Amino acid sequence: MSLRQYEYALAVAEEGSVTAAAELLRVAQPSVSQQIRNLERELGVDLFARTPTGLVPTLVGRVFLREAEAAVNAARRAKAMARAGADELVGELVVMAQMGLGTRQLPGALGALRRRFPRLEVTVFEEPNPAELERMGRRGVIDLALVASTCEEGAVDAHHLGDEEFVVVLGDGHRLLAEDRVGLAELAGEPWVRFDRDSALDGVLRDVLREHGLAPTTVARASQTATAVRWAAHGLGVTLVPASAVPHGHEHLVRPVFPVVSQPVIAAVRRGAGRAELALLELLRQESWSRSAVVTA
Repeated sequence: MSLRQYEYALAVAEEGSVTAAAELLRVAQPSVSQQIRNLERELGVDLFARTPTGLVPTLVGRVFLREAEAAVNAARRAKAMARAGADELVGELVVMAQMGLGTRQLPGALGALRRRFPRLEVTVFEEPNPAELERMGRRGVIDLALVASTCEEGAVDAHHLGDEEFVVVLGDGHRLLAEDRVGLAELAGEPWVRFDRDSALDGVLRDVLREHGLAPTTVARASQTATAVRWAAHGLGVTLVPASAVPHGHEHLVRPVFPVVSQPVIAAVRRGAGRAELALLELLRQESWSRSAVVTA
């Protein structure tokens, strides 16, 4: 027995004839007749009595048709729910960001994603260590990552979203706050708040200092950009962070530097990405990823 046979039997009962049922179903009349005969043969009963006014369900037929109607309705509800599920993403999406990247943009994109697909579970990690991030990527546990560069060619699809400009954070009352833009050479002799030695951010800072012949005095190391900014704001030392990573309320202590220091922001999406990853990628593209303008007091 099949749902199609149930639908044919219900149509015959409703219309009172095979001809009218075929018109209702928009199929050929012989097809309806054949399906009804096959159904009655399989059940071993007559579902309809042939009368001068048409086909009328038998006593057994009426019992069968009640159950058939319930089965057809259940199948239609299941189909409707499946189609609704296709439009409403469910499951878990794992996102990882290299520390300092997308601090401002990622929350906005994730918020929009959750509003669009409220049943989608999103887990976000911020990873300071590029080696650990790459290791997790090889294990296949990351659906989308924000990184400055990709190492495994072919394992992911890389999408360049834009660039993050780095800014220097100065302590309240610092002499260089009088400048609109701070030359890196002017930071010679300054104490520095740096990051964990294995972090990508400390790698950027180390390269910048080396390129400009600066020998920094490291007074502290932080594992989070917000912590480094707050320590610098209290005069512990200066620090260099992506502009979008500056917490609200500290913008007046930030200055762009010259020569400009920046790094690309790449969305690394695993090969064979599903709708959730692609939806988040599209939302990230809508964020502002140009070199960040810095508001000064």
